[in-house]
Amino acid sequence: MKVVALNDVLGTEHDVDGGNWVSRRLIKKDDGMGYSVNDTIIKAGTETHIWYQNHLEAVYCIEGEGEVVTLKDNKVWPIKKDELYALDEHDEHLLRARTDMRMVCVFNPPLSGKEVHDENGVYPVDED
Repeated sequence: MKVVALNDVLGTEHDVDGGNWVSRRLIKKDDGMGYSVNDTIIKAGTETHIWYQNHLEAVYCIEGEGEVVTLKDNKVWPIKKDELYALDEHDEHLLRARTDMRMVCVFNPPLSGKEVHDENGVYPVDED
């Protein structure tokens, strides 16, 4: 059994500031669960280019509103509280926050906990 309190992660190396977002890595690769879980704040008024070429992600919005634009078809997906979206095809996308958005993000394969997006919006694969 494992219990992780958000307060235990705040201010540690697993409280990662990516500029447009702050992601608190709650379950990481080294926890051995086969996925990772982040509590992430997307900052109001931002647009972030993301392309998880190496990961699948499911995102549950627990606060705020914004939208996802899938770049392969320029489709706009409004996102608000109590909705989940899944990037099940390694979708290259833009994430736009109208307000601060608090998201619970689940990644497969799991993140090590320190990743930030590269210039293409990609998280690298953790080879450890």
